[in-house]
Amino acid sequence: MEQLFKNMGVWVDKPVYEEAERLYYEKLAKQPPKKVSLAGEVAKARERIKQSLENFDDLSLSKNSYDPEVQSKIDAVEDKVTLLRKDFDELKRSFISLEKVVKQLDAKISKSSGKPNDSSAKPSSQPAKTKDDDDDVDLFGSDSEGEDEEAERIKEERLAAYAAKKSKKPVLIAKSNIILDVKPWDDETDMKDLEKAVRQVEMDGLVWGASKLVPLAYGIKKLQISCVVEDEKVSVDELQEKLQEIEDYVQSVDIAAFNKV
Repeated sequence: MEQLFKNMGVWVDKPVYEEAERLYYEKLAKQPPKKVSLAGEVAKARERIKQSLENFDDLSLSKNSYDPEVQSKIDAVEDKVTLLRKDFDELKRSFISLEKVVKQLDAKISKSSGKPNDSSAKPSSQPAKTKDDDDDVDLFGSDSEGEDEEAERIKEERLAAYAAKKSKKPVLIAKSNIILDVKPWDDETDMKDLEKAVRQVEMDGLVWGASKLVPLAYGIKKLQISCVVEDEKVSVDELQEKLQEIEDYVQSVDIAAFNKV
């Protein structure tokens, strides 16, 4: 029977092994604990510290170790920085030289612009000296008088041409766009006749525009009409007075909007 179980893969001797394992651990539990030596523990700690310091030294040496590839890259970067510095210095020198040239040109231009003033001032001083020195003899007096008359004539012609050109420019006319609210007496007022009477008001510089009827209340509507006026020719107060003179249709006239054109 036991052989049959073994052939089937059954662990028949398991209780025997479990009993032996139990006895082994009981024996270990009954043994007294080993005494720990303090000196031994201190020695172990020192050894661990010593090993840690040695590992740290090895790590620092590995960091400071020489790497040819890294060093070559660093050298390449340093070379590029050196070239950039040289280029910057050359640009700086070029800029300084260019600045000097510009200053010299400015000085030459200022001197050349000052020369005509000096030359123009000299002719006026020279005739004065000749006049003071030679009061009796004036060999070139007739020519200078003719030149003065010609210059005066040219000056007057230019002034006249400038005045004519200036007079041809269009004069800016100030205008205003006004929206008026014209209110009737009641709802029985014929609004078409009211609008017709309003548009019959004419003034120099007045142009009537679009209009519409706006409801007020209780079936009463007001006439809202726009107009464009020239500020110098038309007075808004005068326009309101003329509209209010239409007493058969108009009760009041108010300004709804006033804008400059």
